[in-house]
Amino acid sequence: MLDLLFASPIAFVIFITGLLLSIAIHEFTHCYVTDKLGDPTPRIKGRLTLNPLAHLDPIGTAAIILTGFGWGKAAPYDPYNLKNPVRDAALIAAAGPLSNILIATILAILLRLNVGGDFVALFSMQLIFINLALAVFNLIPIHPLDGGKIMRALLPHQASLEYEDIMGRYGTMILIMMIFPWAGGRSAVSALLGPVLEVLMRLFV
Repeated sequence: MLDLLFASPIAFVIFITGLLLSIAIHEFTHCYVTDKLGDPTPRIKGRLTLNPLAHLDPIGTAAIILTGFGWGKAAPYDPYNLKNPVRDAALIAAAGPLSNILIATILAILLRLNVGGDFVALFSMQLIFINLALAVFNLIPIHPLDGGKIMRALLPHQASLEYEDIMGRYGTMILIMMIFPWAGGRSAVSALLGPVLEVLMRLFV
């Protein structure tokens, strides 16, 4: 991503703007669903807002700028306020990626309808890529990503407890190793999810 800054500053600014908007919507959706499920924690902590500054995670944002993948500040929730903590946590987690997929879908439709000029088309394509990247990346079943909570809800009870224990100990370390650029300056996440994003971009754009 830093190469983009030097190659095309305008495209880089578009990317960062789209990134901030997409992360804000992603995290707001987590908080909105949490609130609707009966937990007021996000509202109390001032996270029930579309203001990007309330949702940015410094490390997650830096990871996106450096590698193209990353995350926002974890949406707060209190499992004791949820009727079914494991299931509801999975619903809260799924809401974020689904919001990104919805944004990408709407933008793809507008793009196909040729709404706006070339600049709007460029901005739309950047936003589509960003939202698809956020959705796919966050669905990886590793804590602290959304996919970790979704996976826990899908596993049988005993396997879910064992998975939660392993992810609680090693999840963050595994994630850092996956996003760290290794041989050739490319991360494991880029190598694994790059082809998936290429297919999705062909479908959407």
